[in-house]
Amino acid sequence: MIDELRRAPLLSRLEAEQLQRVVRHAARVKLTTDQLLFSQGDAANRFYLLLAGRMRLFRLSPEGAEKVIEIVSPGQTFAEALMFLNAPRYPVCASALVDSELIAIDALDFAGMLRESVDSCFLLLGALSQRLRGLIGEIDDLTLHTATSRVARYLASMIPPGERSLELDVRKGVLASRLSVQPETFSRVVKSLTDQGVISMQGSQVEVLDPDALMRIAELRDALEPGPLSIGSLGSQRP
Repeated sequence: MIDELRRAPLLSRLEAEQLQRVVRHAARVKLTTDQLLFSQGDAANRFYLLLAGRMRLFRLSPEGAEKVIEIVSPGQTFAEALMFLNAPRYPVCASALVDSELIAIDALDFAGMLRESVDSCFLLLGALSQRLRGLIGEIDDLTLHTATSRVARYLASMIPPGERSLELDVRKGVLASRLSVQPETFSRVVKSLTDQGVISMQGSQVEVLDPDALMRIAELRDALEPGPLSIGSLGSQRP
């Protein structure tokens, strides 16, 4: 389990003794597709590292409408910031988009370990600061960019380095909620990009036919440094 923990940026620089302590209080969790991990309002006693599969974090309105807050990929941790609150409760629900495997980490013991190590505290603060920057970018995306731009940005960000294709392994309705567009709007944007010859789509497989056009539509072209276009260079910018 220690080798698996080291893959997470949040945990990769912990000392061997600290990782062993985490393992002593950790548990492996396996979920089937659509199985709930925790519900909004549950006591937040643990945070999680996703090893395999995909998770969705979502909030439910009083009317029961679902808003996807984040889609979690393997190697990512989630719910760790709650360990700093008194009597924390999860502000979202979490469920598996596909069969998934996670490590559940004892939040109370982990917080106790941080109190013993200033260096570890700063490592965690750095990771949380990066996530905060990503959230600020999302606010910018929602307020300054159109639905078409947001969909194009997502596609550009998910292309692996050196590739021009990807598989949409997330249901369209979930992805539309994550991008704050209606499912029918998402479908219209994809059809428009296809009609323009920017992408082609067969089932869940997306092929980028015109990377330059995709970057212009995503409104990312000006943000790139001069040089050959590499869509995959945006792969670390998860929406």
